[in-house]
Amino acid sequence: MTTSHAIGSEVAVTLATTLKALAEPLRLRMLSAIASSPTGESCVCDLADLAAVSQPTVSHHLKVLKDVGVLVSERRGTWVWYRVADPFKPAVTTLLDSFAPAAIQRLHLPAHRELEDVDAVLARRAGELADSYPTVDASLVLSTVRESYTALARAASVTPHLVALTERFSRQRLDDVQRDRETARPQVLFVCVANAGRSQLAAALVRAYAGDRVVVRSAGSTPGAEVHPGVTEMLDALAPGAGAAFPKPLTDDAVRAADVVVTMGCGDVCPVIPGVRYEEWLVGDPALASPDGLAAISGEIDHRVRALLSDLVPDLTLPASKELPDA
Repeated sequence: MTTSHAIGSEVAVTLATTLKALAEPLRLRMLSAIASSPTGESCVCDLADLAAVSQPTVSHHLKVLKDVGVLVSERRGTWVWYRVADPFKPAVTTLLDSFAPAAIQRLHLPAHRELEDVDAVLARRAGELADSYPTVDASLVLSTVRESYTALARAASVTPHLVALTERFSRQRLDDVQRDRETARPQVLFVCVANAGRSQLAAALVRAYAGDRVVVRSAGSTPGAEVHPGVTEMLDALAPGAGAAFPKPLTDDAVRAADVVVTMGCGDVCPVIPGVRYEEWLVGDPALASPDGLAAISGEIDHRVRALLSDLVPDLTLPASKELPDA
């Protein structure tokens, strides 16, 4: 490899890492707050109040942005202040100037269903959703819908049904925002890399065994374009006619709302929220498995799900393990 090729590869990796760090809507909101501050800097406490999330969560996201060089920090007294690194200021300004709603308006549906003004459609859907969530500020409903659309639009295969999927995803997120831990049913969040296999199957098994006794979510640290075909057959067998599963990004709201967060091969991507129980399940990736391997993976997940439910809902009578089709 020549020196120029090596440098080019290094630049490409750096760019990809930076773009991945900027893909989380909450980080963009924090970045916007820092860049638009009168002093050009903010501390963790300011951002926690602004985003209505815990300080450990804010610190996690700021560290991600600092690790890729977008932010720099300086400790003064008992507080650490963050500002945009000088080399990134022009790029950040351009990014924030074009972010929602302007960026959303450029994310059209395919030609056969193209909408001239996507943001107007999203605003209308947000207005309808706001009626269902009277205790949630209407501006938060609108920003949730816009952010959900932008996040899902990155996966091209869901585009034909993007507005409908946005509404489903937004409802989940708004339910999570207003969840009362003291009175709500147990809630579990399954997280894997692509939200295309393990986490989808685990969530479907919880629904099949526990019904409405447990609220379940699934998400991906880097959502894929579609659910793995072999897993899709299993999901259809578990819940015929339940609606197509689709990969979803990990959100801070989903983590904060969960009683238990189960990660499967996605590393240390979840923000640490006080009061949330975390488990790591070491199970294989269906995308890399043979049909026999996929059967073994589903059996392992089934075993772990049954153990989790026995702990969360001790009075739940669990039926025999589900018979799932071969991939």
